[in-house]
Amino acid sequence: MTEAHAMTRTDPLPLRPRPSRRTLLAGAGLGAFAVATGGGTASARGAAEWPDAFSLPDGFQPEGITIGRGPYAYCGSLADGSVYRADLRSGRGRIVHGGAEGAATVGLKLDRDGLLYLAGRDSGTVRVVDARTGALVVTHEVAPDSEHFVNDGAVLGDRVWFTDSYAAVLYGVPRGGGRGRVRRLPLRGDWHQEPGVINANGVVSAPDGASLIVASSLPVGRLYRVDPRTGHAAALALRGVDDLLSADGLLRLGRTLYVVQNRLGVVSVLTLGAGATTAVLRRRIADPRFDTPTTAARHGDRLYVVNARFSTPPAPDTPYTVVAVDR
Repeated sequence: MTEAHAMTRTDPLPLRPRPSRRTLLAGAGLGAFAVATGGGTASARGAAEWPDAFSLPDGFQPEGITIGRGPYAYCGSLADGSVYRADLRSGRGRIVHGGAEGAATVGLKLDRDGLLYLAGRDSGTVRVVDARTGALVVTHEVAPDSEHFVNDGAVLGDRVWFTDSYAAVLYGVPRGGGRGRVRRLPLRGDWHQEPGVINANGVVSAPDGASLIVASSLPVGRLYRVDPRTGHAAALALRGVDDLLSADGLLRLGRTLYVVQNRLGVVSVLTLGAGATTAVLRRRIADPRFDTPTTAARHGDRLYVVNARFSTPPAPDTPYTVVAVDR
């Protein structure tokens, strides 16, 4: 097993001014699925009165989202790697970690200590940022070679594990913002790697608290249970659905697994069997406001779903939104 060293930066990227905002634009509906309108489903502390959507900065190009214990959502930008924090109570927000030319943030994960872990796409890096100050704590070079795509992360044990969509490997970044070594874990067993397409994508911890569930997007959407000690990947048997094409972000609540299928414009809701060896489709959530949804995070009884709008050519004035639906 090879390992990569962390590279530390001490100069945090500057915050940029609050950008302009756009109102929510409705996307195309999918009549074949049951629609969750997101129209004010109540959650804890009077969240029925909270907005059922919030806008991101124009031109932001979002992909990932994470929500902590407080009512704040953090979204990352594919355009410049910046991070936007939104108050779910009001829908208002601001940039808390400034972007830089050539940078990108795909998936991001907020740990309980207030540190954000940002997947750096083809930069081959994972950046760790203080969510309170926006300061860059450390940058881990997890894939120094070219042809990598660091995509999404999940907290498990003493590490945050990240997928690489172009290589059959996971990266285990040490928690806590230290300079510890990054584990490079090759995937074995049932794992199937297809060249030239997005393979490993979303990742979450499994219910046993000792393994990971990884989604593979193309050419056939699959779920795998991965042992982080050995890299052995066991394909889950799907019931009620043949595959999970375009599987992107994953969210697990107990034995309920939410799979965001970006090109299909739905969130599939599955029940994991004992040992996470099977996954049974229970229903699908669709909403006319979905516009290539990529990831979801939960607060109370709501899912907050990112509209990446991949079918819309990005421009500086392109509006982007996150919409809330009943989970």
